[in-house]
Amino acid sequence: MLKVNKETKRNVIILEIEGQLNALTAGEFKPVIKELFEDKHSSFVFDFNKLNLIDSSGVGAVVSVFKRARADGGDAKIANLSSQPKEVFDIFRLSEVIDVYPSVTQAVDSFEKTKHSKLTPKFIPKFHSKLHPSN
Repeated sequence: MLKVNKETKRNVIILEIEGQLNALTAGEFKPVIKELFEDKHSSFVFDFNKLNLIDSSGVGAVVSVFKRARADGGDAKIANLSSQPKEVFDIFRLSEVIDVYPSVTQAVDSFEKTKHSKLTPKFIPKFHSKLHPSN
C-alpha cells in the first residue's frame, strides 16, 4: 500500500511517502508527480519518515523526479531516510547525487541556502569534454 500526502512550504512541495514504494505501487505514484510537474512545480522534498520499503522501481520513480526537477531548474531532496530505504539508497549510492537531510525543515531550508550542490547538468558537458577532448 502507498499513500502520498502533499504539503507546500515556501514554494517547496513536500511529499510524505507512506507505506511501500515498489513495483506494485510506483504506478500510483507517477500520476501524482505528473500533475505536480504540469502545475509547474520543480522543488520537492521526499519525506521518507513513514516509508517502510522501497525497491528498484521505487528508486527509479524518485530518480525520475530528481532528473526532471533539475532539468526544470529545481531540485529534489530526501528527508528522514532510515531503515530499509536507507540501505537501498546506500547500495545505489544515491546520497552522492541526491541531497539527504535528517528533517523536512532542514531539507526545505536548504533550497534557500544552496542550489544544485551536487551533480548538475552543467557538470555533464565538462565531464564529457574531459573524456573526449577535441584536438
